[in-house]
Parts: sequence; C-alpha cells; structure tokens
Amino acid sequence: MANAVRLPLEMFYAREARHPNKRYLVQPLGGGKLEELTWSEVGEQARRAANWLRGRELPAGSRIAIISKNCAHWIIADLAIWMAGHISVPLYPNLGADSVRQVLEHSESALAFIGKLDDWPAMAPGIPDGVATIALPLHPQGQFNYQWSDLQTCAPIRDNPTGSADQLATIIYTSGTTGTPKGVMQTFSNFAFAAEHGLQLFQTREDDRLISYLPLCHVAERMFVEQGSLYGGETVFFAESLDTFLADMKRARPTLMFGVPRIWTKFQMGVYSQTSAERLNRLLKLPLIGKLVARKVRKGLGLDAMRLALCGAAPVSDSLLHWYQSLGVELLEVYGMTENCGYSHLCRAGKFKSGWIGQSSLGVETRISEEGEVQVRSGATMLGYYKDPEKTAETITPDGFLRTGDKGEQDAEGYLRLTGRIKEIFKTSKGKYVAPAPIENRLAVHPLIEQVCVVGDALPQPMALCVLSEVGRRQAEGATREELEGSFRHLLDEVNKVLDKHERLLSLVMVKEVWAIENGFLTPTLKIKRNVVENAYQRHFTDWVDRRETILWHS
Repeated sequence: MANAVRLPLEMFYAREARHPNKRYLVQPLGGGKLEELTWSEVGEQARRAANWLRGRELPAGSRIAIISKNCAHWIIADLAIWMAGHISVPLYPNLGADSVRQVLEHSESALAFIGKLDDWPAMAPGIPDGVATIALPLHPQGQFNYQWSDLQTCAPIRDNPTGSADQLATIIYTSGTTGTPKGVMQTFSNFAFAAEHGLQLFQTREDDRLISYLPLCHVAERMFVEQGSLYGGETVFFAESLDTFLADMKRARPTLMFGVPRIWTKFQMGVYSQTSAERLNRLLKLPLIGKLVARKVRKGLGLDAMRLALCGAAPVSDSLLHWYQSLGVELLEVYGMTENCGYSHLCRAGKFKSGWIGQSSLGVETRISEEGEVQVRSGATMLGYYKDPEKTAETITPDGFLRTGDKGEQDAEGYLRLTGRIKEIFKTSKGKYVAPAPIENRLAVHPLIEQVCVVGDALPQPMALCVLSEVGRRQAEGATREELEGSFRHLLDEVNKVLDKHERLLSLVMVKEVWAIENGFLTPTLKIKRNVVENAYQRHFTDWVDRRETILWHS
C-alpha cells in the first residue's frame, strides 16, 4: 500500500523541523511546578529511548506496553516504540492485576513502561515473569528493571523511521461494558486517515491548546490529543489529578476539548453546587446580565477560550447541549468506536438538530442494515481483533463495513440518530422489547439526576435506577425530600407521556451508592456497566415491582 497520506511519525519529524523550540507538552510535577518540553526536546528523548529499545534486539513488531495515567512521557514512550519498529499496547491505569496479566499475556508484550499510577501495588502482581519494566519519570514507588534515565544515556538514533502505511501501530484493548476486552489492531494508515480528515473538519491551528485528562489509552483521547497534536501542532497541557482538574483547566484555558458526557455533566453540577439551576437559568435569559453571567461561568470553568468543544463516547441529552449553548459554548456531538479510531460522525458547528448526532465525517460511508444496525466504512476501520479472526469476521462485513452494534436511523440529509444498542435491548415479561438509552436521555434532563440506568429484563414494566448529584444527595438528606419527590414524579409523568405503553416506567429508584470506576460500576471511559448495575440491585427488583410506588429510595 502506497503512502497516500502522511503517517504519524512523518508528521512528528515535520513539526520538529518546522518549530523545534515551540512548546509542545506541559506537564505538572506537583507543588505548582511545571515541566515544559519543546518539540525538539520530545524528539531527542524519544530517539534516545528508541535506540535503547533497538538495543534489546527484539523481533520487529514486538509488543511493548504502556501502563500509566496521562503524562508527557506517555506520548514520548509511544513515539519511541514506533521509532524502534515496535507496536504499542496501552493499558488503562486503573486495571486490576488479573486484567493487567490478561492483556500482557494475550498481547505477548515483551516490555512495559510504567508511569503515573494511583495504585501500583494492586497492579504489579499482574506483570508476568519475564516482562521487564521501565519506570517513566513520573512513576509510583516500587522495584523496576530500568529507569527512564537509563534509556536517556543512549545516543539518539540518526534515522527518521516512519513505518509503512499498512504496518500495525498499536493494539488497543477495549474497556468494554461487558465481556472480555478485545485487542483492536490499528495501523499507521488508520491513524493517518482519521487524523488528516479530522484536521480538515476541525480547522485546528498551531496556537490551539489541548488539555489531556481522559485516559490516553482510550481511542478518543489518543486521536484527539496525541494524533491531533502531531497533525495540528497544538500545545498539550496535562491534568495533574481529579483534585486539581479545575486549576489545570484554568491554567491551560483549552481552545479545543473532547469530553465524555459525564465530564460535561460534572462541570454543570459543579456550577449548580454554587447556585441553583433555576436561579442560574433565569439569569442567563436576561438580555445584558445573561451574557455577563455566562462569561463568568465560562471563566470559572476554564472554558473562556474554548473554540471547539466535542462530546462523545456515550449518549448525551439535548438538555445538556442546550445548557452549554446558553453559556456560549457549542458542544458538538461526535460518534465513533475504538474499531474505527473514534472517527465516524460529527455534528457540524451551527447545524445542531435535536435528537440527531450529525452527519458522516469526511470519507466515511454509512448504511443502516435490514436489522436497523448502523454500519460504517472508511480508511479508519481497524485491521481486526488481535488473534481473533472469528470475531473479526463477525464484526467486519465481507464488503468492509464495520458492524457497530448500535441501532439507528438516517434522515434525508444524512444525520444519524441512535435508538439503542442491539444487544442492550431487553425484553419485558410481557414479551415487549425496550431500548433503554433513549429513555435514560429523557430522565437525564433533571438537574439533580447525575446517572441513570433503565432496567426491565423479564420484569412486567421497566424501572429506572438513578444516582443523584451531590446537590441532590444533600437535599435528599434534608427536609426537602418531599419537594424532591414531587419534582421526580413530575419528571416521571412527563417522560411516560411520550413513551409507548410497554416502555413506560413503573418507578424511579434513587440509589444511594454513586457509580464510579473505583467500585466497578463504570468503565475507565465513564460508561455505565449495565450488567454490574443490574447484578448489584437485581435481588430487590421483585420487591420494588410489588410495592408499585412511583418514587423509591434505596439505601
């Protein structure tokens, strides 16, 4: 396959030559200290590390793992692996030891870079014998075979290897809301296709600023931050931690940002913790004061320089999109999968259409199968699943379309609407099928409901399990619980009015436990694991149905 597009390493060398002294990566070191690395400094460190990797004399195309939260040296290690002719295998930084072992053994990784981690002692036992570890500059306490400083004693490589277009660049193990992670194989040309076309769509500039906080092993962050910066030349600011995130945002003042709905909701809930939703929304509607209030809120969130804000990886409610519009931030919804580099559909600026995601991205073909499944084809489609030709054949059609597993429809203008997951649709005891996602979106409009999961498999009617926001939880503990219940009953009535009879919710159940990554309810990309939620509360379902109360409180 000819080099029809510019490959990631080619782009890095071009940027390094063009502006060697331009600031590229900004890394917080704790205590208010920052490390700023230029393009030439990144290139120098990556080349030294690549020389060290070559010195291991591993077979070409060996798999090398990166286990770290986002940091500057995550990207530098990735570049070094590619320069040395190998394949990177990124792991989520919060996996348990069993999952670490599973990925490292399945990928047959020869080495593992270890960086910023919150609980290395829980992960370390998962490193198989014979897999040498290399500590990145920001690393946890522990015993490692090599330090990054050892790699930096090597002379930089003299050549500029680019890899070939059809060469495997990375294996991304999907986090998965169910089942065992699969290794998605992406080539350099897959990355190049998505990044080049994304650059045309987004019209990014070299003076743009990105903030990196979602796991870099997730395809959206990998494409938007790592590949986006290689192709667009932006400066990348890294977040230090969740505790410092707001300060990190204000320091970076990003002009471009990708966020999952949960992050954008968290911002909203943070604002609501300072002032009530009703009061803020009333102020925003006032002619002159509204603009001043909106500007103040944007500045308080570090969004005052935002030029392009993207939201994806999970369904997002219209109400959240409208709320950001009222602040002067147009959230553009994107749709994609690990299997196509996250590059599939995008809502164009100024073309918001309620209930619809947007149109196919440049170079993407979309069709709806007879079963109603969304299928897409482009140069970003994966090579397949690592060591799993059977699953690959199930997922990619003979004519090259990717089966997304999402049900959806397209309108005459090419806008896409998702109506649920083919496998997530459940059947009630009355034999009727229900798609939970659209109902969850309707419930998520309530300013005090932060997380929702609609359940109903083998039940006479569905019900919704809800986690309240911090403000909602405080109100529920006080004397305002009765008012809250009235508000939730009104919400339930409004939602049930627009649902078909078999979809109508029997009750809203307010659960006390907050669903988080740490307790296993969310994937590392903040999607709800439906099977975990259902298993956690299933023993109560029959009792809740029998009680036939519209609002239930589960402690």
